[in-house]
Amino acid sequence: MERNMAGTTGVSNAPTYLVWSIFNTLCCCFPLGIIAIVFSRRTHTANTIGDSTRAKAHSSTAKKLNIAALVIGMVFFIISIVLCVTVLAKQT
Repeated sequence: MERNMAGTTGVSNAPTYLVWSIFNTLCCCFPLGIIAIVFSRRTHTANTIGDSTRAKAHSSTAKKLNIAALVIGMVFFIISIVLCVTVLAKQT
């Protein structure tokens, strides 16, 4: 019988949402994206040391911050498009 030598303990790791946090920082909402990156890193650290309760809490916070950053970014994008269209319509 073979053993799994990869070092897995059977405990599932909480998702870090790091890529999503970086995307939100660069494209959507800088302040919330930075905070989401911090919580993503905290999730990674908690996963590494095996603290699943703290990892899940930080992961949940990172996910909520990413959702908020994405929504805020989309709202500002829509507002900027509407403003551009209205300014162009007034110029013609």
